[in-house]
Amino acid sequence: MNGRDDQRTFRAGIIGLLQESNTFIEGRTTLQHFRDDLLLHGEAIREVMGSAPHEVGGFFDGLRDEKVEAVPLFLARAVPYGIIEAASFAELLAMMQRELESALPLDGLLLAPHGATVAEGQPDADGHWLALVRRMVGPDVPIVATIDPHANLSRQMVDATNALVAYATNPHIDQRETGRKAALLLARHLRGEIRLRQAAVMPPLAVNIQSQQTSEPPLSRLYRRAADLASDALSHSIVLGFPYADVAEMGSSVIVVTDARLDDAPTDSDSHGFTIARSIATEMVAMRYDFEPEFVNADDAVALAAESAPGPTLLLDMGDNVGGGSPADSTELIHAIRRSSRNLTTFACVYDPAFVADAAAVGSGSRMAGARIGDRRNPVSGNFLVESLHDGVFTESEARHGGFTSFDQGPTAVVRVLPSAGVDPDTTGEPAITLMVTSKRMPPFSLRQLTAFGVDPRAFDIIVAKGVIAPIAAYREVVTRIIHVNTAGVTCADMKRLDYTNRRRPMWPFEEI
Repeated sequence: MNGRDDQRTFRAGIIGLLQESNTFIEGRTTLQHFRDDLLLHGEAIREVMGSAPHEVGGFFDGLRDEKVEAVPLFLARAVPYGIIEAASFAELLAMMQRELESALPLDGLLLAPHGATVAEGQPDADGHWLALVRRMVGPDVPIVATIDPHANLSRQMVDATNALVAYATNPHIDQRETGRKAALLLARHLRGEIRLRQAAVMPPLAVNIQSQQTSEPPLSRLYRRAADLASDALSHSIVLGFPYADVAEMGSSVIVVTDARLDDAPTDSDSHGFTIARSIATEMVAMRYDFEPEFVNADDAVALAAESAPGPTLLLDMGDNVGGGSPADSTELIHAIRRSSRNLTTFACVYDPAFVADAAAVGSGSRMAGARIGDRRNPVSGNFLVESLHDGVFTESEARHGGFTSFDQGPTAVVRVLPSAGVDPDTTGEPAITLMVTSKRMPPFSLRQLTAFGVDPRAFDIIVAKGVIAPIAAYREVVTRIIHVNTAGVTCADMKRLDYTNRRRPMWPFEEI
């Protein structure tokens, strides 16, 4: 490549395969899960994602601005759940390969792995498919990829790419911007203005997920310090890690991308980029005690909410974090609210397709006696008033965590839990609880999940959201207080309560380092 290359039009392929895989879940993610979310080929990717607040939307923006032809090839995404079954992963890779082979030769590639995908037989699933793409296009075609900061970075991912760029916000509201940045790096490399070189450092550290809000201390201090240390780099990324994948790569990391023309050290460990990455990693390790939060249990969280100023309090049900793959059916916080002596108006969303079917059968305005909602080991039992029934389809116009714009939580019932007497739903002395019951698992990334179906979030004392940091982007505009709750489940925030067998050792906070 030289200065004359900018006289022709370059062609850049676009591929994405994204799923956050929770290895503590017995269920498996299948091809149908991808069909239910996104499974797109060719120009359909541009039609669906071109305007989305997602990195793939940013790819199209950036390539258009840089006058590089975008060649959309393959995009698959599934809502976080268990690891991908082997046959489904093989079929996804076969689809990807067919699309890529048909488009070759290409001048470059923009890829969108999640970074925390696990498949049966392939614990480093992202590294596996990135390496597959690298083998198909050869060593000289530049590959720039975006990753979620909840990635578990592997050496294979680094070796397969020329640059990896992680979103810089959590909640993730900069995904489109990250895609644009990746496209600019690729375009500049293709024109010969820069030559991409990356370095990565993987310290023995896992940042607790409760401490991962990038705009708040302690993480905000680390991000400011990293920006100072990497001021002369092309890109730097702090990768926080995904604690719900029991794989060797689990943990935090740092990636720095520099211009190889200015950073020509013979080995990566001697490079300027590695020096920067190591300095940021050192800062991260020095802050490790700050990343260990105070945990609040369900009963204490409800008591704190009762003492709060007027206005809704958001209780974040971290053990049933749908965005981390959880079942979305936990009732732990609902029971804690019912145990309290305060009449706290409450809203919560619970996944229970069987209940939704029963509610649809009796109809809106009807009462359901002796019914059960949620986790069958600990359901919310009693009498319910079916307030409304809906198709569960809604849209979000703002940039929210995950880059989603269209949502489908399946047939949905909004019900009120009737007091023990089961006669008058307005009886005082017990909490007035409204439940939105869905037939598909839905992360709480959008207030439209409530407002599209006639639910006013400001009408409640407590809103329960099944997440950790992600819901804050949507809910902070209507709540007066946010409390993280260390509930039980496959996404429990206290990592020491999870049974790891494959993680690195030693690793903070499990062992001293």
